[in-house]
Amino acid sequence: MRNFMSRMNDNLRHFMYGRYGVDSFGRFLIGAMFVLIVLSIFIRSWILQVLIWGVLIYSYFRMFSRNIPKRYAENQKFLSVTGGVRKFLRIRKKRFDDRGEYRHFTCPKCGQDVRVPKGKGHVRITCPKCRTSFEKNV
Repeated sequence: MRNFMSRMNDNLRHFMYGRYGVDSFGRFLIGAMFVLIVLSIFIRSWILQVLIWGVLIYSYFRMFSRNIPKRYAENQKFLSVTGGVRKFLRIRKKRFDDRGEYRHFTCPKCGQDVRVPKGKGHVRITCPKCRTSFEKNV
């Protein structure tokens, strides 16, 4: 059985050689497709079904494409368009993970996220990016 799985893995690796594979935009498309599938359970619509099939076919097209520069440019465009949302979510996740030990503040001048240990009382915080000082209770 192990030999069979090893051969299948080698065959898949050989097939995917020179093809683009999965990137951030591809993962987004697959996630959007699953959201649409769940939505289609509650809303019966042929338009929704066509949209699901379209997203599925396009994601496979991108995954198996040999035009790597074109797919790379598409992914870079996706990353630049969604950069603000991804940064916002990354900061919120970091704040949530640190909530027990740290307080997070936003610099009033440049918007930099500043992390300060809890339990220090009234402190003067200096922004590491623009060197603006501001006072907060921790």
